Amino acid sequence: MHRRTLLVAAFAGAVVTPALASGTARAADPGPSVTRTGTTTLDSQAIFFVSYDGLVNNNSFQKNGLLTYKGYQYAVWYTADRNAVVGRRVLGGSTWSTVKVGHTLKADDSHNVISMGVSKTDGRLHLNMDSHSDGFTYVKSVAGLLDNPGGLSWTASRFGAPQSTLDGLALTSQFTYPQFISTPDGKLQLSYRVAVSGNGRNALAEYDGTKWTNLGEWSGSTGTYTSEHGSSTARNMYLHGIDYDRNGRLHSFFTWREQNGAVMCNSGGITNHDTGYLYSDDRGRTWRNNAGTVVGVTGGSDKVSVTDAGLVVDPLNPDHSLMNQESQFTDSAGRPHAIISYVPGRFGQCTTNYVADRTANGRAFHVRKNASGTWQKTEIPVPLNSSQRTKLVLDKYDNAYAIFPFGRIAGASAASGYTDWKILFDGSGLNAFGEVVVDEMRVAQDGVLSFMYQEKSSGTTPSALHVVDFRLPA
Repeated sequence: MHRRTLLVAAFAGAVVTPALASGTARAADPGPSVTRTGTTTLDSQAIFFVSYDGLVNNNSFQKNGLLTYKGYQYAVWYTADRNAVVGRRVLGGSTWSTVKVGHTLKADDSHNVISMGVSKTDGRLHLNMDSHSDGFTYVKSVAGLLDNPGGLSWTASRFGAPQSTLDGLALTSQFTYPQFISTPDGKLQLSYRVAVSGNGRNALAEYDGTKWTNLGEWSGSTGTYTSEHGSSTARNMYLHGIDYDRNGRLHSFFTWREQNGAVMCNSGGITNHDTGYLYSDDRGRTWRNNAGTVVGVTGGSDKVSVTDAGLVVDPLNPDHSLMNQESQFTDSAGRPHAIISYVPGRFGQCTTNYVADRTANGRAFHVRKNASGTWQKTEIPVPLNSSQRTKLVLDKYDNAYAIFPFGRIAGASAASGYTDWKILFDGSGLNAFGEVVVDEMRVAQDGVLSFMYQEKSSGTTPSALHVVDFRLPA
């Protein structure tokens, strides 16, 4: 492990010139735009309860709660009677066919999301669900179901029985945050956290079309982090995402959360600090910092640590209510982009109420690596008005879109160097509760921004769950 350093010098500043930042964008490329093309209803009475400020059907960190594959779109959620269901529709269709997969939600905990993944080697749909530092439930479809959706009926018989392991592979008794990622060679990986908030480790498992293999843990929880207020000797790394680009590189932005609240200025805040970045060029077996130095080996003794050099690309102490698990995307050249959010220093140097302060003064920022390899950061001039997360996608022209709580959409053009952020859709008519779940796969496949949202309700009164579609520039 190496001495902890910050890449402060790597930032060129919050505002950049278009010539420097445009990368591959051309003057003739269209700027960002969204045209609403329709809304469909998944469930008129989906389960509703607020937990950790969010909803179990619409936590934006689930990967994937909504996805597109071979001309069909798939969605997962819990019904009012707590049944886990998976639905599908032909792209552009107005009706969804749904199947119960034989599991009921065990706790009113918004962490217990359902995540989907596709194993391209055998055309199966995989589901992992209902866990928060405890056991998970796993369900997979028959082989070929996603390869021949028009020819195979959509019935419960197409799915296997719920399991508490991955086909016999037991991972951990303290499991959280399942995220499926399809590898460039057709395998399926499962990213997850071992142990608990403030003292956990990231790990990977892999499915090759025949069996699951546990690749092991790759981030560590040990080491000493010291702020101006105090020190902490345990933590966990929260991922903003884990994604392959078109060249096969695996990217991940992250924040650290410390176990010891002594690192904060006030106990009403949150111990998240710093935005970091790392990548892997060997399918997640080894991890490298921004400079390309190996800082961790999956399943090995050398884990990515808070004390490793070259990880932090945007330094921030724990006094600004930095959000964990926000969002990331890669552009057409494989360059990483992220959305982060916190309360900027102009509103004070010490948040005392995480939810209230983020709602009143939180702002989102676009962090990215430009064509020259320099990290740049731009504040998006849209108040959060929420404690919750914002999602990020890029279209075929590398224009950026931030999907804010309540379904608001802002955009910025690649041609401007992402300096022209503006609201494109204000969320009118959605009555969305907060975070939305974006179909990341569909953006690339047919140029449509599609996201799932749930209507506002109160208490535990069920409410409608929808998918809304917006056409992006052709």
